[in-house]
Amino acid sequence: MRTVTVPLGERSYRIHIGPNLLQSLGERCRELRLGRRCAVISDVRVAPLYAKLVIKSLEASGFEPVLVKIPAGETAKRVRVAERCYEQLAKNRLERKSFIVALGGGVVGDLAGFLAATYLRGVDFVQAPTTLLAQVDSSVGGKVGVNLAAGKNLVGAFHQPRLVLCDVRTLRTLPKRELAAGMAEVIKYGIIYDAELFARLEADLPKVLKLDAETVADVVARCCEVKAEVVGKDERESGLRAILNFGHTIGHALETISRYGKYIHGEAIAIGQVAAATLSARQLGLSKGELLRIRTLFERASLPVGVRLTRGQIARLLEAMRLDKKVSDGRIKFVLAKRIGEVMVGQDVPEDQITAVLEMTAD
Repeated sequence: MRTVTVPLGERSYRIHIGPNLLQSLGERCRELRLGRRCAVISDVRVAPLYAKLVIKSLEASGFEPVLVKIPAGETAKRVRVAERCYEQLAKNRLERKSFIVALGGGVVGDLAGFLAATYLRGVDFVQAPTTLLAQVDSSVGGKVGVNLAAGKNLVGAFHQPRLVLCDVRTLRTLPKRELAAGMAEVIKYGIIYDAELFARLEADLPKVLKLDAETVADVVARCCEVKAEVVGKDERESGLRAILNFGHTIGHALETISRYGKYIHGEAIAIGQVAAATLSARQLGLSKGELLRIRTLFERASLPVGVRLTRGQIARLLEAMRLDKKVSDGRIKFVLAKRIGEVMVGQDVPEDQITAVLEMTAD
């Protein structure tokens, strides 16, 4: 087992990474002296696979868990779904000392964290991510929220978990599409922060995709180390943490205009990252060789690298981008790469350049 600490003073917490960790969840929650009553939030796909194991573990450690199921998919990250969950939390008499367990992928983690941040003005929560994307990204850092029709994650909070438990064996039950989508966030860490990680992914991608236990645990741990270091220096995204948004400005907008149906998150941000890399070549001098390496690695991971949009769709995409949380004074800000392993935040990009790059990177 590998352990990474997110350094946030009194709110610091540990990320445990390894196989067969879910059965130890109850014991680890007991070590944290969490309240007896708790809710396990999971979706209708993940709950049949792992909820019994998690509930058994919690009960064996003296907790009183209740299972709350939500629909699967990005459309579950809605205020109306959160409201139904609040009612179930109240019905089962969760109290201030109670806690919430997020069992599932990024959608479950974001929604469960949002519930924990807001129910009774805040209760503890634990992340038990079961997808690659959630293990390397969304379960770490405390950004929680729900979507609006106008855009992704427009309602949310910063609410750090008490513990993150990444059981890499859960990745074996992922559909291939979901595993590939998680690789989009893994590759991102190499682009924004760690050129050695990027090179390792180029060499070891087949092992990762075949879920070689040692390789996957190493890669997940390295991604968590990078995010822990970034979050520890900039918890609320006032500076350094903005680098984690590489590819997300276009990616989130693409998810919005496709109504969270055509692309899952990793696919959308893969397209966004290739577009951002292409903009980087135009604006910051990212070399043609490194641009090709970036595009090729996404392709090797079976991720989309472009999208065909009509003029009307491009107009809607730009409008969705203007509603992005990172827009300042109405100006769309980008994270762009100087080279693999180094990026710059807050970059202004003219809309005609965005349009030109979208057209150039189309499949």
